[in-house]
Amino acid sequence: MPQAAGMYYFSSGEDDWLRPAVILLHGAGGNHLYWPPEVRRLPGQRIYALDLPGHGKSDGIGRQSIADYASCVLDFMDELKLRQAVFVGHSMGGAIALDLALNHGRRTLGIGLIATASRLRVSPELLEKTSTQATFQMAVQSINDWCFSPTADARLKEMSIKRMAEVRSSVLHGDFLACDAFDLTARLGRAKVPALIVCGTDDQMTPLHYSELMHNKIKASLFHAVDGAGHMVMLENPPLVANILRLFLNGIVYQPGSRDE
Repeated sequence: MPQAAGMYYFSSGEDDWLRPAVILLHGAGGNHLYWPPEVRRLPGQRIYALDLPGHGKSDGIGRQSIADYASCVLDFMDELKLRQAVFVGHSMGGAIALDLALNHGRRTLGIGLIATASRLRVSPELLEKTSTQATFQMAVQSINDWCFSPTADARLKEMSIKRMAEVRSSVLHGDFLACDAFDLTARLGRAKVPALIVCGTDDQMTPLHYSELMHNKIKASLFHAVDGAGHMVMLENPPLVANILRLFLNGIVYQPGSRDE
């Protein structure tokens, strides 16, 4: 089971040094499987899909700030000797990608912001439900009720509930604390790297206008609204999201060497 910096990761095309490293960052309470195979195994790309600490197959404890999760990603890169990467994040993972772009620009080739926002407020009710094991299952159910569009396949929602229920309640609570404290809206205009912004038109967790705001503030950004998809846009329409991401990644300026170090 491949690990680096204490984190499990799935990789595809890892030996293709002609392509930039692409690091996929899952959302709160998630793991690398929230990225469908069409994205994790994107042809012609060098993909690393992480399980952040305390999530999925990774041991350890979760973090309670986006900046701390960003530091974990940098530790992962250092161990694998990845000098730069494109960071593609969903929801909380998008916040991590944005933090890396704004605070560690030299290590960022580009960012993909999938169903996310520059400010991620969490309702007090949801924070309370995730704070104890007694109400944890209720929280998982509520989250997934909001994460999918009305037309999404019921099996997708069932699988998402099952996967999220496997994470410790303390980890999910810490993720939401990190999200609730996150706000980089005032600094969006300072993002200088290429950015891809994708959001479902039926997203109730991070509604479309948040993505439109980021697109208006980040000069070097592309924006795609996926009709009829919810917050789990990459699971609801994997082929379209994978194709959008492929076109974006192929446009990233990258000068390969024999290795990244």
